[in-house]
Amino acid sequence: MTPKQQRGEATVELLLDAALRVYAVEGEQGLTVNAVTKASGVSLGSLYHHFGSLDGLLNALLMRWLERLLGEMLTALEHSRTARTGIRALVRAYVGFIQEHRAVGMLLHSSRADRLTMTQGKMLRDAQEARLTPLTAWLRTHVERGEVAPLPEPVLESLILGPVIGASRRWLTMGDIDLDEAARILPDRIWRSISADQE
Repeated sequence: MTPKQQRGEATVELLLDAALRVYAVEGEQGLTVNAVTKASGVSLGSLYHHFGSLDGLLNALLMRWLERLLGEMLTALEHSRTARTGIRALVRAYVGFIQEHRAVGMLLHSSRADRLTMTQGKMLRDAQEARLTPLTAWLRTHVERGEVAPLPEPVLESLILGPVIGASRRWLTMGDIDLDEAARILPDRIWRSISADQE
């Protein structure tokens, strides 16, 4: 990597880190181009050069942290021998990540992230699906073994991730749910919804 590329990469990191700091302190309304450039010490021109817009910066920040979250979830799955223990590990990994990175959780579950998803849905979906491929492969393996019901993959992913995302969003926004308790309850409930053995 050339020195110019290294400087460019360092600038990108400064802007992404500053954007998250601004979001953590000021919330969605405070996340402006001026606030990010002030917090990072990076010029307005550099922000636009690297990201094109505030939405471009936010999109990169969302994808950075989504990738980290999915990486932790997939690591949890890799260390699980059965589908049922995998679900438990995945739920704990998601909840633990959100508890450890509250500001990131707020951003990933924010209305701004929802709006970006709506306006740039196909691009985000394609990027997310590329990262979800190992989860899909893990699910297929357990469907083939007869542990997981042979449902459409998007339905399985929704049954697994939907309750965890919903509980996390409620904890972040309403604060009226005990996320540790949810992490104990949800795995068995999710397992019942996807298990091939529906007694």
